[in-house]
Amino acid sequence: MKLRIGTRGSALARTQASYVAERLRAAGLDSELVIIKTSGDRSDAPSFGSIGPQGVFVREIEQALIDGAVDLAVHSFKDLPTRSPAELVIAAVPPREDAADVLLARPAAFADDAGGLLPLREGARVGTSSARRQVWLRHLRPDLVVEPLRGNVPTRIRRLADGDFDAVVLAAAGIDRLTGAGALDGALDGLVVRRLDPERFVPAPAQGALAVQCRRGAERVRAALAALDDAESRTRVEAERAALARAEGGCDVAFGAHCVRNGTGFRLSAMLERGGRVRAAAADGATPAELAARVWARLDTEVA
Repeated sequence: MKLRIGTRGSALARTQASYVAERLRAAGLDSELVIIKTSGDRSDAPSFGSIGPQGVFVREIEQALIDGAVDLAVHSFKDLPTRSPAELVIAAVPPREDAADVLLARPAAFADDAGGLLPLREGARVGTSSARRQVWLRHLRPDLVVEPLRGNVPTRIRRLADGDFDAVVLAAAGIDRLTGAGALDGALDGLVVRRLDPERFVPAPAQGALAVQCRRGAERVRAALAALDDAESRTRVEAERAALARAEGGCDVAFGAHCVRNGTGFRLSAMLERGGRVRAAAADGATPAELAARVWARLDTEVA
C-alpha cells in the first residue's frame, strides 16, 4: 500500500510531511508527497487575520482527502479549525516539538541590559503577522514598533538579516525542524536567538504539534497511523484546543494556550485579549475537557 500524503509546499510543510513519511517507512509502508496549494498560500494579505476565516491553510487539503485524491494529510496542528469535516479524523499526533515562540534579533537591536522577557532596545521594529504575537508584544513592550511580516520561515529570517526589521518572532518548532533538515544552514548566523518563556509569552494552541489526518472510514490507513500517535502530546493539544473552542478563536483572535504535564496530571495556561485588556489564567486537571473548563472559568471571570 503506497500512501499519498497531502501537504502544503513550503519548506517547513514538506519537512513535516517527510518526517511522517519516514516514520511510515520505518513501519514498512511506502508513501509519496502530494503538494497542494491552499487559499492561504495564494493570498498576499499582510496579516493572517485578514486572509479569511480559520482554515485557509488546510481547506483544500481536507477537500482532497474527502475526494480521495490523497490518503492522509500532515498539518501544523495550529492551522486546523477547532471543528473539522465530519468525514475526517485526526488519526495521529506525533511527539510534539517545543511549543514556545523564539525571538530572533539583529545584534544592534538586542539589549540584554533591558532585562525582562523581550530584551530589545527601545523602539525596535519587530515583524510578525500573528494577531496573538502582535498583542503580546505590545502588551509586554508598548515601546516596540510591531509591523506585519508574512512569508515562509526562511523568507522571514532573510528579511530580518537584510535589515527590514530589528527582530522577528517565530515558532521554535519550525526553526528546529528546518535546522534539522538542513534548510536553514547559515541563515541564523549573526543573529541573536532567545526562546520566549511559554508561560509568559503564551504560544498558539497546538503550536509545535503535527496533526495527521485521514478519512474516518479508512480503517487500514487509521491502523497504519496509530503507531505514530503520542498519547501525552495528544492530551496536551486537545486541552489547548478545547480552551480555544471556548474562546471561539481563530487566526484573528489573540489567544494563547500551553499545556504541560504536572505530576500525575496536567497544567493548562492561557492568555486572552478582549476589549483591549490582556488576561492570563492557569489551572490543573486530568482531562482536556476538565482543564479547558477550569482555565476558561478563570479567564472569563477576569475579562467579564
